[in-house]
Amino acid sequence: MTSVTLKGLLGRKFRAILTGLAIVLGVAMVSGTYVLTDTISKAFDNIFSGSYKNTSAVISGKQIVKFSTSGNATVPASVLDKVKRLPDVDEASGQIFDLNSSGDYVKLIDRNGETIGGQAPTFGFGFDGAASRFNPLTLVDGHWASGSNEVVIDAATAKDHHFEVGDRIDVAAQGPIRTYKIAGIAKFGNVDSLGGATFAIFDVATAQKLLRKEGVFDGISVASKPDVSPAQLKREIQAVLPPSAEVKTGAEQAKANAKDTKEFTRLIQLFLLAFGGIALFVGAFVIFNTLSITVAQRAREFATLRTLGASRRQVMRSVLLEGIVIGALASLAGLFLGLALAKGMSSAFAALGLDLPKSGTVFATRTIVVSLVLGIFITLVASLAPALRATRVPPILAVREGAQLPRSRLAPFAPAIAAVTVVAGLLLLAYAMFVDGLATKQRLVVLAAGLLILFVGVALLSSRIVQPLAALVGAPAERAGGVAGRLARENSVRNPGRTASTAAALMIGLALITVVATLGTGLKSADKDALSRQVRSDYVVTSKNGFDPFPAAAGSALASVKGLETVSDVRNEHARLFRSDVTVDGVDPTTIRKVFRFDWEKGSADPFNYLSSPQSNPTYLELSSAIVRKKFADKHKLELGDTLRLTTPDGKHKVFQVFAIFSPPKIDSLDPVFASIVITKDAFDKTFSRPKNIYTLINAKGGANDATTAALKQALAPYPDAKVQTKGKWVNKRAAGIDKLLNLLYVLLGLSVVVSLFGMVNTLVLSVFERTRELGMLRAVGMTRRQMRRMVRHESVITALIGAALGLPLGIALAALVSQAMSDQGLAFRLPILLLVLFAAVAVVAGILAAIVPARRASRLNVLEALQYE
Repeated sequence: MTSVTLKGLLGRKFRAILTGLAIVLGVAMVSGTYVLTDTISKAFDNIFSGSYKNTSAVISGKQIVKFSTSGNATVPASVLDKVKRLPDVDEASGQIFDLNSSGDYVKLIDRNGETIGGQAPTFGFGFDGAASRFNPLTLVDGHWASGSNEVVIDAATAKDHHFEVGDRIDVAAQGPIRTYKIAGIAKFGNVDSLGGATFAIFDVATAQKLLRKEGVFDGISVASKPDVSPAQLKREIQAVLPPSAEVKTGAEQAKANAKDTKEFTRLIQLFLLAFGGIALFVGAFVIFNTLSITVAQRAREFATLRTLGASRRQVMRSVLLEGIVIGALASLAGLFLGLALAKGMSSAFAALGLDLPKSGTVFATRTIVVSLVLGIFITLVASLAPALRATRVPPILAVREGAQLPRSRLAPFAPAIAAVTVVAGLLLLAYAMFVDGLATKQRLVVLAAGLLILFVGVALLSSRIVQPLAALVGAPAERAGGVAGRLARENSVRNPGRTASTAAALMIGLALITVVATLGTGLKSADKDALSRQVRSDYVVTSKNGFDPFPAAAGSALASVKGLETVSDVRNEHARLFRSDVTVDGVDPTTIRKVFRFDWEKGSADPFNYLSSPQSNPTYLELSSAIVRKKFADKHKLELGDTLRLTTPDGKHKVFQVFAIFSPPKIDSLDPVFASIVITKDAFDKTFSRPKNIYTLINAKGGANDATTAALKQALAPYPDAKVQTKGKWVNKRAAGIDKLLNLLYVLLGLSVVVSLFGMVNTLVLSVFERTRELGMLRAVGMTRRQMRRMVRHESVITALIGAALGLPLGIALAALVSQAMSDQGLAFRLPILLLVLFAAVAVVAGILAAIVPARRASRLNVLEALQYE
């Protein structure tokens, strides 16, 4: 039986290859995801371990707040002298070096005046050239920076923008652009690429001045004397540290620095694996359908084997073996295709502004095992039902012409089973969306299970509605294609179960794409309305990417522009409160109400009037006042007069009193314009070190106009990371920020559509094979080759449109369910009509593409041989 199975596979190579391709792409996605994320993780590990390779201990400020715009707590320069005097210290050096925050960002400017690095990190470092053992960077050319006018740049920037040692380059950090001489070119250890990130290295004093860290270091690297262990040195140093500083061994510091990046790459990994799982799920439909058709077509073959003595178990094993062989070979091909796909995904992330560090490609044992096991397992599961059907072939069918498989014993209950499956899927989805108190991981697992069960249920139910759907979507083909079109429509409903399962594979991809498009349209629409309603300024100044803070000096520079009525800076930073990180904004109470609309939930009718002159407030206390978001107040049960004890990134404590509560539009929860806590700009600047702006909102006399726009751009020219836009352009660009994510989702979900194409090709090829005599008869009675191709093509398009007719409404229904579940967050339900028409057109194109090979095979049949075929 094994020999018969393997010979049969060799005799059906084309069919087996098409079936295998459905698994190849899914496994390639899984393999490519592991290769990509493992390679990124290795690059980060090399960066962090290399950073402290020759360091016994590292003194740094405590990380009180993650993602602080001003950086972590710093170490006073006086600590360096104390550490150097310790008996077991061989050498110590202070550094400006922080890879885990945006506090040390420095922009390099190309010869065209554009910032280099896009949305990637742009680090600024300060190292002591005399203490080279602590410097994780390697010089490629030149020498380390020495003096206030020299800089060392990264090798990628030098290569891509044609800079050499001795050239001049513009640099911007907290202040306006300055020009430096390139003293050297360096790279980060043995890492091939830092992705899109750039770095500029100065001597320590220059970096401190540029980044406004005079008198402090980000860290102090310490080397011990011979025979002194890092742990021993760590204990010795601990005694001389201030409360805001901590000490770790070099290995501990590298591990701590890598923690956040590992969490980030883990999220990317899970995100991409989800789409690999979707592709494999669709591939399982294709395999199930293909093997079901071949089992039906080989009924006489199985009956003959039974007549010759083969047992039911042997027949089942032969079908399972066929599936396992296809799955193993497809998984192996997908495993290695994943290497190429990893490079493609890396390029896709780079195009989205998320270019990540790279080192040598990592092809781990885990990648091999998981990819092969997953591909073979999915194929085996998809083969079970066809294998069981094959066991029900009685030996007597061997002597019957046109033998067909007997109906399943569950066939009478199929509608009920399908209905129960759909209901079960919907209940799980409702549970995941509407039940409070579920952990995020648990909610996602239930959501995924509900979707899978729902898709299976709809696929089971779809065979009952194939006939009316075919009549509906096949009417244009019948009118345009004449006899060929009518035959195509009739052929599509000849075996409703086969057509339904073929269309179901396409249905899944189109349904998910429709969900994404509908939710994206609703989110953008609600976001635009909310932004337009809240922002009342003529212009909005932001960073280049629209979300990161930019130098406060850029906002100050706009005050000198003529023709402006209001210039209102909005500061931004993170702090620690209620055992979690919170965002804090600082505003000028005398100007903010002119450029931004607040809806007050509690407090004075105009709190900013009191905040601008607090002594006039009868409830004024010695504490600084704060305004909080309603959702934040509800979560922490805050009322007017309650106190907030903020801890800043550098470890300072400041107490504020809740003075008012504002209630922004619901969608603001998903795209907040202002932070959870708003204080005055004066209080902000006294509380936080190195303040930065998140916006500068501007009103001009007579509104926005070309002359004012040009003047604003001129004033911001020394600050390359600041960008001015009219309110309308800013609203559109911010709301469209989701488009890049949507495009990525379309590409990843498109993989499942490609998988479904192979299923359609397979079905059509098998259909042509099954109807060989019929096709020969049609040719004999006068059907031309062109009409034959048209018939097969129309049949394919009708099947694809049935998939669209199932997938698009299902996707719309799921999107409506999600919109309802998130209505309390302001998500609106909007139908993307043009996109839905486009998706239907994609289905038509998919049908045409899937028909190319089967149509050619059908049109080239030899008429006489086809008539003699049995």
